[in-house]
Amino acid sequence: MTAAASDAGARAHAEQIARGHDENFPVAFMLAPRDVRADIRTIYAYCRVTDDIGDAGDATRDERVAMLDAWEDDLLRCWGGAPNDPVLLALQGVVRRRGLDPEPFRALIEANRMDQRISRWQTHDDLIEYCRHSAIPVGRMVLGVLGIHDPRCEHLSDATCAGLQLVNFWQDIRRDLDERDRVYLPTEDMAIFGVTVDDLREHQASPAVRELIRMEVWRARALLIEGAPLRAEVPRRVRPDIAMFTSGGLWVCDAIARQKFDTIARRPAPGKSGRARMAGAVLVGAVRGVR
Repeated sequence: MTAAASDAGARAHAEQIARGHDENFPVAFMLAPRDVRADIRTIYAYCRVTDDIGDAGDATRDERVAMLDAWEDDLLRCWGGAPNDPVLLALQGVVRRRGLDPEPFRALIEANRMDQRISRWQTHDDLIEYCRHSAIPVGRMVLGVLGIHDPRCEHLSDATCAGLQLVNFWQDIRRDLDERDRVYLPTEDMAIFGVTVDDLREHQASPAVRELIRMEVWRARALLIEGAPLRAEVPRRVRPDIAMFTSGGLWVCDAIARQKFDTIARRPAPGKSGRARMAGAVLVGAVRGVR
């Protein structure tokens, strides 16, 4: 097999992984230019595989850590050598074309290592520090693909990604507890509202739990609003795509509010039709020049 054929096969494999998951990340870039879309899908495939390793249900924690270590070793070959995994081989092409730094990719692996040893967070600041490894690096990867290295854009991206991560936590409180024994609600905040882990296992949220979630959603919304000016700082051709991230996060905040902040009884989710409406709203805005 020629090198070109090998690279093409690796890209096809990464594309298949990216298309095989019904999530907002690849959907948000459906309006981007083709070259950007292709590289973003490869990055998404990398993120997806990394998270799948960290969540491997049939492995022990020590085994998952060992797999993450091996994954990082192979990742680093993207900057010198030849990766063994086809997703990383495809990623190497993106790294070389875009001049990407390894640190955001390594940070995401570290976030998954943290997941193996931490299932409770003491303070909101602790949770934001986790976001610096789990969500914020993804935004830095995207900025790298776009060729953006401006400190202001990085700050706005960091706020957006942290807000999106928090929103995801607050819509998945019950699922994270039931399936992974993880509670992202800070212990300090739970104590303020008199909320216990057992309260999160009830069929619906108590008034105290609702008030706690209300506060956490407010914090997430504030971060999303702080990061919203990013769409005016990026190239015009990707502004609708960047705007879609903020729109999606704010949509979830509003959906949680419409449920009176009870995400214990039911998880708010836009579904395909909701995502289509968000995409349509952003596209209309782009046509009207409101960006």
